[in-house]
Amino acid sequence: MTPSRWRRRQINEASSSPQEPGVSDGGPELSHSAGRAPMSVESSPSRVRVRGDGALGAGRDIKGNAFGDGSKAIYIEHQIVQEAPPWQEPTWPVLIGVVPAQAGYYQHRPQIEQLVEELEDSSTSEWCLVITGTGGVGKTQLAAEYARTALHFEGDLHGAGGDGGVPGNGSGSRAVELLLWVNATNQQAITDAYALAAQVVLPGGAAGLDANQAAQRFLAWLRTTARRWLVVLDDATAPSTLTGLWPPEVSVGRVLVTTRSRDAAWSTETRRLLQVCLFTPDQSAAYLRRALVRPGCPERGDSDGEIAALADDLGHLPLALAQAAAYLVDTGRDISRYRSLLADRARLLAHLVPDIGGLPDAQTRTVNAVWDISLALADTYRPVGLARPMMEISAVLDASAIPEQVLTTSAVRSYLNAIRAMSGKVNTVGASDGGVVDEVDAEDTLRALHRLNLLDHDSNARTVRVHQLIQRAVREHESGRKRLPQVVPASASALVESWPEIERDTAFALILRTHADALIGHSSGFLWQGSAHPVLFRVGRSRGEAGEVKGAAKYFERLVGDARDALGPDHPDTLSFRHENAYWRGRAGGIAETLAAYEQLLIDRLRVQGPDHSDTLTARNEVAFWRGESGDVSGAIAATEELLADRLRVLGTDHPHTFATRGNLAGLLGEAGDVAGAVNGYEDLLADRLRVLGPDHQDTLTTRSQLAHLLGEAGDVAGAVNGYEDLLADRLRVLGPDHQDTLTTRNNLAAMRGYAGDAVGAVSAFGDLLTDLERVLGPDHPRTLSTRGNLAFWRAEVGDVVGSLSAYEDLLADRLRVLGPDHPDTLASRSDLAGAQGETGDVVGAVTSYEQLLTDRLRKLGRDHPDTLATRSNLAGWRGEAGDLQGAIAATEELLIDQLRVLGPDHPDTLASRNNLAGRRGQAGDVAAAVAAYEDLLADQVRVLGADHPSTLATRGNLAGWQGEAGDVSGALLAQTNLLADRMRVLGPDHPETLSTRHNLAELQGQAGDAAGAVIAYEELLADMFRILGPRHPLTFDTFCQMQQWKSQA
Repeated sequence: MTPSRWRRRQINEASSSPQEPGVSDGGPELSHSAGRAPMSVESSPSRVRVRGDGALGAGRDIKGNAFGDGSKAIYIEHQIVQEAPPWQEPTWPVLIGVVPAQAGYYQHRPQIEQLVEELEDSSTSEWCLVITGTGGVGKTQLAAEYARTALHFEGDLHGAGGDGGVPGNGSGSRAVELLLWVNATNQQAITDAYALAAQVVLPGGAAGLDANQAAQRFLAWLRTTARRWLVVLDDATAPSTLTGLWPPEVSVGRVLVTTRSRDAAWSTETRRLLQVCLFTPDQSAAYLRRALVRPGCPERGDSDGEIAALADDLGHLPLALAQAAAYLVDTGRDISRYRSLLADRARLLAHLVPDIGGLPDAQTRTVNAVWDISLALADTYRPVGLARPMMEISAVLDASAIPEQVLTTSAVRSYLNAIRAMSGKVNTVGASDGGVVDEVDAEDTLRALHRLNLLDHDSNARTVRVHQLIQRAVREHESGRKRLPQVVPASASALVESWPEIERDTAFALILRTHADALIGHSSGFLWQGSAHPVLFRVGRSRGEAGEVKGAAKYFERLVGDARDALGPDHPDTLSFRHENAYWRGRAGGIAETLAAYEQLLIDRLRVQGPDHSDTLTARNEVAFWRGESGDVSGAIAATEELLADRLRVLGTDHPHTFATRGNLAGLLGEAGDVAGAVNGYEDLLADRLRVLGPDHQDTLTTRSQLAHLLGEAGDVAGAVNGYEDLLADRLRVLGPDHQDTLTTRNNLAAMRGYAGDAVGAVSAFGDLLTDLERVLGPDHPRTLSTRGNLAFWRAEVGDVVGSLSAYEDLLADRLRVLGPDHPDTLASRSDLAGAQGETGDVVGAVTSYEQLLTDRLRKLGRDHPDTLATRSNLAGWRGEAGDLQGAIAATEELLIDQLRVLGPDHPDTLASRNNLAGRRGQAGDVAAAVAAYEDLLADQVRVLGADHPSTLATRGNLAGWQGEAGDVSGALLAQTNLLADRMRVLGPDHPETLSTRHNLAELQGQAGDAAGAVIAYEELLADMFRILGPRHPLTFDTFCQMQQWKSQA
């Protein structure tokens, strides 16, 4: 059979596609064969256009890729004229066009089942599926798989023809009788394909019709024919490409479209979008395992881990996997070496895939170039000319979850505006505000890129995701490399602009740090143009504030070196990076190193910036602070007082730095034991900060926190609880529930409530807080670990000493892992654990643990550090408990001498050692000396701490006890009675210390001869202890035993 001959009226048209060799101009022929084999129509154009996304096996280079032996693609350019040969009816089924061959090592995708279900379900109203996805994801391959099986539908098609197939519906009648495959890159190509189909299927052909007329006649035939048909419109650019060319919506027909576009116009009641995603990790691994093994090539030793890692590096993009596999086979390199080359930013992606001629599956574009067409098209969308510049910004950030607000900041808009101005498109876009890019323009640009699958814009989460290889292709494009000096600082400024001053949302701060890290990696030195970009400081501080103190210290240590190289050693930013490095080293536990670093920094700032420069004064502040942290509290106070005088002179009374110095001085006074002076200092500072900064300023809230703490230290526990409760309400309102300062306030409030007598409530509050800290900050954040320590402490206070010991053991293991053995918090955990050992009865173990801790604190902190002195105190106490009472007395006497020298006579720790020494002398039998010592101590505590301070009240209890031991039972009884009244007034009836006083008073009643009265007092006390402490608390058990003893004597 010889059909009518067609000839083309040639229109000169430039083509960017590769040209194929010319073939015979004999015109189209119809090929017949028996049975149900398809009929293939072929022609011999002098030029074949290559269009589309170049997806895996997409068949854009058609040599050897047609369906059926010897078949070729049809491309008729414009007017078609019929010649003499008569039309003959075709033998059905008929295939017109070229269905791309299946790609090598093809991975069957479950989406093919969804595609079949949608198109083969006669009950659905959906007549068309639009397959969309980014370039290289495999849209055409998916459509081709369906097309092949639809044409050969013989019952159950699963696995048919070795293609991977699709499950059928069991009825061969569902096979199509006409399959038209169209390269749908433009309207003319579609029109010409329809015209050719008309010549084949219309009775009598399309004689006398031009291409447009023939195309419309073909569409009319589709509307009326009873034959089942499928039209595949491959690589359609946009919905408008099909205007006037949509096949009719009829029951016997189906339409399949592939496109990079996901415009809303694709979707109607009868058309639905099907998004093609990347390979799954399993699909990627399966593909690479097969594609890397080629006949005749040496056997490879790639491990499953290496294959999985390579797939991750390539983002599971099918096209990239195919080209990487071909490159590896061609070069013989192993995956590990290839991944190293891929990670080398100095190497272009184009040099890590085969040359055009060596691409697999007849591909015609390397992976780095596959998105150029889409980007060029996106730049034509409104607002014109912004798509590529926006992608350039996105390309230097992390690939995942870029906040939309970053990409719509004024910094990004300024960059977009500058690029568009240079392009000369300002007056053609009709943008608001006279062509200046506004926030709406930026949002519309993101949507345009989303529509073309160049990025994924989640309008609900307000985030943007970009495939990592698209990012790399954009960065390595000529314009991306040329504009990098502008892109980097614009992106950095966008991050800084988006970064909240108060990081209420810790998850958002982590996202910003992730993008900043990616930007720094791509910055190529463009963050150091005359000075350090502020983002370099912000990301490091944010990391440290999030608890990554070691990471922050290392980060700033690296930046010190970078700054010296880029800016010089005396540049202010270099000095500022040294400041940050020293600070975070101190927060990580390196107190001595930090103090030395700040002392050297102060010398350099004095030389470079002078004595009155703000940065110089800040360096002095840090030197004073870290002196205090190192144990030299008196030296820190002197230095801070001198600094305050200079800041008052240079900055004035109301400058924030002056206020900060006053706060530091008040805190140091408290550390030195002058609690009243510290309270006064904070009260005065709070009044000034309220006046100057307002009630909601962070510094004002911080002052309130410090004041509440000092009130507790001064013995006003109720006042401290009220202060923390009010502060918590305000921090919840101002900062939000997840801000670290809010969480810290909850911690302090829980502890103070415990000290106020509600140990059970403290346990509950710390348990709730721990849950929130693990959620917000993570399990390894220093504040989370500290809360675990607090929870363990209060568990012991409610009687669960065994559970407390176990919690301390777990905490120590985690602090060793996270913070290291010499961090102050790790050393504190060892102290807590040693005490818990003693409380559970392992007195010898406690002594051993404290001896080991003392060795390490002497090494790390020195002999005079407060923590070292505290360890000596604890060691002396447990030696006494272990039976070495004389050794404990001698050790306490030596400690007291050092505390008097280092801390002074009025420091709370000095007073506490005098209390311990008096008690141990009494235990050693020198009761009179104990009474005398307690009387002297009480007078000093009343003078220093006040009559109602918990420590003063405790000394009164100890004095009464030893008065009774000395034989003055009536005097002791009176003293305990008076003490009970004061503790009821100050602490309340349910405080453990109040209950302890009642216990001691009942004992003295018995010793005074009133056994019956003692029993009654113990019974009343026991009822309250059951209610307040619980039946298992050690003090409850001891009270029960004492009651039974006095019952036997009543």
